[in-house]
Amino acid sequence: METPIYTFLQEYAEKNPLRMHMPGHKGRAPVPELEGAYTYDLTEISGADSLFEAEGIIAESERNASRLFGTVQTVYSCGGSTLCIQAMLHLMKQEGRRVVAARTVHRAFLNACVLLGLEVSWVYPSEEKGILSGAYTPEDFERVLETLEGQPACVYVTSPDYLGHMADIRGIAEVSHRYDAPLLVDNAHGAHLAFLEKSLHPMALGADLCCDSAHKMLPCLTGCAYLHTAREEYAGRLKDAMGVFGSTSPSYLMLLSLDLCNRFLAEEARERLRYAVDAAKRLRQVFSGKLIFGAEGGDPLHLSIDTAAMGCDGRQIAMQLEKLGCYAEYAGRESVVLLLSAMETEESMRRLEECLTACDFTPDGTETGEPPAFPRPEAVMGLREAALSESEIRPAAKALGQICAGVKVPCPPAVPVVISGERIDESVLSVMEYYGINTAQVVKESVPKRPLFCKK
Repeated sequence: METPIYTFLQEYAEKNPLRMHMPGHKGRAPVPELEGAYTYDLTEISGADSLFEAEGIIAESERNASRLFGTVQTVYSCGGSTLCIQAMLHLMKQEGRRVVAARTVHRAFLNACVLLGLEVSWVYPSEEKGILSGAYTPEDFERVLETLEGQPACVYVTSPDYLGHMADIRGIAEVSHRYDAPLLVDNAHGAHLAFLEKSLHPMALGADLCCDSAHKMLPCLTGCAYLHTAREEYAGRLKDAMGVFGSTSPSYLMLLSLDLCNRFLAEEARERLRYAVDAAKRLRQVFSGKLIFGAEGGDPLHLSIDTAAMGCDGRQIAMQLEKLGCYAEYAGRESVVLLLSAMETEESMRRLEECLTACDFTPDGTETGEPPAFPRPEAVMGLREAALSESEIRPAAKALGQICAGVKVPCPPAVPVVISGERIDESVLSVMEYYGINTAQVVKESVPKRPLFCKK
């Protein structure tokens, strides 16, 4: 596959031109080890195209990506999936749609709703595993869509979630489309799903708009992402929606990375992913009876270890792994998440097996117990109003009865316990205590509190 961005940057570097343009480093790195990277870092000079007004090499590269993913249009983001989420929701705001969203969202979704003044109807999981993961059925979304009584809506789902569980995208798409509601999917952890033996990518299962963090599971630099659409009516609007939020100085190193990733996807990805999937299956078999893995039937490259079911604290297991030179994607009280990718080798898998073999998974007496149920606090203030109100940070123990202002949760996993505008009750504090969240950002008491009446 041709790589128009890489080819242009390479040819420009070979000319050794007089760079009387930005960036100020002029293609010279402050340390010799990074000289190659700085050489390829450019701005929108003649022939380099412009991300949000792409007509040349960037547009050509994006068309390559669209063909690979089988979409009506795929465009690049140098602002991660966050920028893609903002763009998707901006399109929904333009159409006056209310958002029906699975509660296990990333905080980037909430921030976008605050910026856009979007109202959200929440769908809670029918089966839970703490706040990180949950199972949703199409019927869960239909029940909420029915209450909107014809109000224009869209549906928003995160899949895979942080532990690798995958939603029934096909079923949710069918329900959404019966109500004329576009389906938006935060597929940040699932760019690789399009290149498995059988595609499990949301765009192959009925999603209308979808974002992929290319850097999470594909060989791309951090911050690279794709925004996809299956609808012609959105294809001409993606760039304008992204331009509202995105920097006018996108990184050409990131665009180069996405361009080269296309070639990898076209020529190597399927075989490499086949190896990684088989290697993950083998690890599950090798440690069957010793380890309990979560996310069965989910993303095959999420190796999630259910430490709570084994009587261990996942954070202690992660510390053992680090001492052995293995760093987990995420570790909490009840789980450790190890991410594989298409870039795994026999050496990396051998080392991982050795590290897991050396770990002591003996129950340590820690009473992790079942994670507390997902709280369902009362909404007493609008999402945007609360998030933009004057606020203060309080110890969690002194936040009872207060209204959540900004959502302060670490990333990973960045899944909120309580949403801006909701009152912090005992159930919220219980979950915060379980996950070690010691402070809360709350609306200052001088701000009037009143019931929130929303059309359901």
